[in-house]
Amino acid sequence: MPDFHRRNVRVFLTALVLLGLTGCGSLNGTGAKVASAVKPYKVDVIQGNVVTREQLAVLKIGMQRTQVRDVLGSSLLVSVFHENRWDYVFTLKRPDAPPQARKVTVFFKDDLLERIEADELPSEAEFVATLKSQAKSGPLPALQASDASLKKFPAANKAGPVSGTVPAAPASYPPLEPAAQ
Repeated sequence: MPDFHRRNVRVFLTALVLLGLTGCGSLNGTGAKVASAVKPYKVDVIQGNVVTREQLAVLKIGMQRTQVRDVLGSSLLVSVFHENRWDYVFTLKRPDAPPQARKVTVFFKDDLLERIEADELPSEAEFVATLKSQAKSGPLPALQASDASLKKFPAANKAGPVSGTVPAAPASYPPLEPAAQ
């Protein structure tokens, strides 16, 4: 191909690319409709310890630290300067709603629960209802196997368990590590 033709092809392709980019710069009419229909996926951001009303109702003044941890879980915020205080903080950020924040603080004296300070907390059912679910709504399909699909499997022994003796466990087990010599 002569240089003249190569140069014309390059100029034509460059002009075509520039024309295409110019079209992207102005989104009038159909281009604006397409751009408005395409929206990025925005994820809900859940951070921290979720504490519900049911969990808070279990706590009783005088409980030990370990019992409080069993109910609420490990606190994300434990201050070195306030060792008798645990803070449970929870935030939920959604693209279509203002951020939500809840805080529960438990105070200990002599390793026993002394008092609780908490924001208004949701019940477990209320919290689960606020989460977006990608699950399809509607009735679930019936889980039934047809006779034809069941015939693929061997028939169960209807006589009951196999009679006989169960082998006894060995009296001793071999060592895990070789003996030192």
